[in-house]
Amino acid sequence: MAEIHRTTLTPSKLELLAVWLPKQPWYQGGGGPAELEKAGGFRLDDPAGEVGIEFMAVTDRAGAEVVTYHVPLTYRGAPVDGLEAALVGTSEHGVLGKRWVYDGAHDAVLCAQLLALARGTAEAQAQSLSDTPDPSVHGRWDGPLPEGEARPSGVVSGPEGTSTTLCEGRLLLRTHRVLRAADAEFPPGLVGYVSGLAPADLSARSLYASFHLPTS
Repeated sequence: MAEIHRTTLTPSKLELLAVWLPKQPWYQGGGGPAELEKAGGFRLDDPAGEVGIEFMAVTDRAGAEVVTYHVPLTYRGAPVDGLEAALVGTSEHGVLGKRWVYDGAHDAVLCAQLLALARGTAEAQAQSLSDTPDPSVHGRWDGPLPEGEARPSGVVSGPEGTSTTLCEGRLLLRTHRVLRAADAEFPPGLVGYVSGLAPADLSARSLYASFHLPTS
């Protein structure tokens, strides 16, 4: 399991996201930097031990309404060819050195482990503790598993979130960017999902990601 280092990250994750978030089509605030605070999240382990995988929930108070966003992130020790458009920024880690931080909806390692979580073959880990499962995060899988690797072949973001095409076009991952309590309306074609406690209401749940079969 991944080790959580108690050290510095410069600039911090929130500082990187405060600049990056307002540039995204699903951002609901104003045009200036976001005003962020950490609202929760969880981690997944990379079986190869090379990539940090985190699902962050951050609350933004910059707009007319308070909004909590879901931002899946990967942390890598070197830049990745083909992920230039997904780069959130770089940061200096006090133990690991320079880290390249990517929007995880584009990253094959994150997508594969998120699919494994939905299918019950991976376990969510606590966001800030080493070797500690997070039982509040649930995965569910109700459909067949399409053939092919869970490697992104196309990523499209819009006002409703981000859609990532996987398994050579046979599966669609939808990253739900705005976390809402009791978000349980699943469109036709849903075969699996990952949910966690709603940041603003720990008695309810939010949908973090859902998996769908393509409609055409």
